[in-house]
Order: sequence, then C-alpha cells, then structure tokens
Amino acid sequence: MKVVIIEDEALAAEKLERYLIKCNPQTEVLARLRSINEAVSWIEDPSDEVDLFFMDIQLEDGLSFEIFDQVQVKSPVIFTTAFDEFAIDAFKVNSIDYLLKPVTFTDLSKALKKLEAMRSQFSGGNTINAAVKNLSKKQYKDRFLVSLGNHIHSVKSEDVCCFYAEGRDAYLVTDKHKKFMVEYTLETLEELVDPKHFFRVNRSFIVNINAITDVLVYSNRRLKLTLDYKTEKEVIVSREKVAAFKQWFEGA
Repeated sequence: MKVVIIEDEALAAEKLERYLIKCNPQTEVLARLRSINEAVSWIEDPSDEVDLFFMDIQLEDGLSFEIFDQVQVKSPVIFTTAFDEFAIDAFKVNSIDYLLKPVTFTDLSKALKKLEAMRSQFSGGNTINAAVKNLSKKQYKDRFLVSLGNHIHSVKSEDVCCFYAEGRDAYLVTDKHKKFMVEYTLETLEELVDPKHFFRVNRSFIVNINAITDVLVYSNRRLKLTLDYKTEKEVIVSREKVAAFKQWFEGA
C-alpha cells in the first residue's frame, strides 16, 4: 500500500508511519508533507500512484480542506485532527474515516480494516477508487420552490443562472433574469447542487457553467466572469479557487 502523509508535526507523522508499517509491513510512505502548498505541488506532479492519503486538518498554512479547492484528490483520505468540529466537512470530500489525536494503533487499525472492507466489495480495475466513488454518490437537488407574492413556483436547477448572497439573504436567479429569495445559505446550496454544473467562485456567488459567457484574466491572478445575468457586483473567482475553477470549467 502506497501512502502519503500530510502532517506538520514531525513526531505525529513519525508515529503514524510506525503504526502503518506495524499494521501492514508492505506499506510504502511516498512522501511526508507539512503544508497545503507542499501537498498541492506534490499532488499536481506525484512520484507514484497513491492508495491512501493521511491528512492532518490543521496544517501550518491553513486547513487541509483547501487542498481540495486547488487540486483533484483522486485517492481515499483518512483525516486526523485534535478537534472534532471538522467531522462534517471531512465527509464532504472523499474521506473514509476521521481519527482524533492522539491517534492510537487500535483506531488506525480499524480505519484500515474499513478501507479494506470497502475495497473487497469491488472487483476489477481500481477497486479503492471505485469504493470511494460509490461511497460518495449522492442525489442533487433538481428543483427549487420559490415564492412570488402569494404564488409558488418550481424552478429547475438547470434553469438557474446563479445563486448569490446579499447580507444574510440568498437569492436564486433564473436564466430568464428573474430573481427569487431562497431559504438556504450559500453553504447549504453548495451541497445541494450538482458540482458538475455549479461552482462556488467566492463567498458570495455560486454560478452555473451554462450561464458563463466570458472569462477574463483579472488582477492579482484572479478571474472575472461575465454571466447571462447582469449582476450589480462583479463576479470574481477568488485567487485560491482559480486552479479548481479552471479544472471544473474544462470539464475535468
């Protein structure tokens, strides 16, 4: 099993590697990385195919969830952390387990057995990735109920140009340039819509790929979008999301 450990505490990384080899003497640790930047660089140009990532959530330059905004992580992930408030976020990505520090040999062993059990359910091809793909399948919302006066309408997700936040309120804009307030936060909407078609470009906007009419290289390595719907605010892809946006926009 080929493993990459992303952990900014040297002692914790060494302990994890010892436990891994104790669980499976055939384990090969391809890299031990300390930061988001190191992880992104390594994943963009890996030295070998990875069977499993171990990621500490709090790294020296931010939260490891930011890695998923910048590059595509195709292999399963086991997160480690000293805090339990990140559990929900951990399972939004291709995580198979979430271990609280200090990680014990028993906890690690159980996590690896869980991975093996998932793998054994599939045969042929890349069985680990197939298991993760199956685990992460979900149904996305294809309609939204909106109100206009005393009338209720149903809007197909495919007819949504964008969602945006204004103060504490969130709005849905259709491809016919009609705007409706929705009873969701952008954080919730981001989970409800299909990421193949929708992308959250910054804190205020989620856009539909079919509504984008132009992409302009903007200042400070950002991108400026032009949508079918003429927004009052400029729609700017934040710098940390540019790489992920480009990958999404080309259909990767």
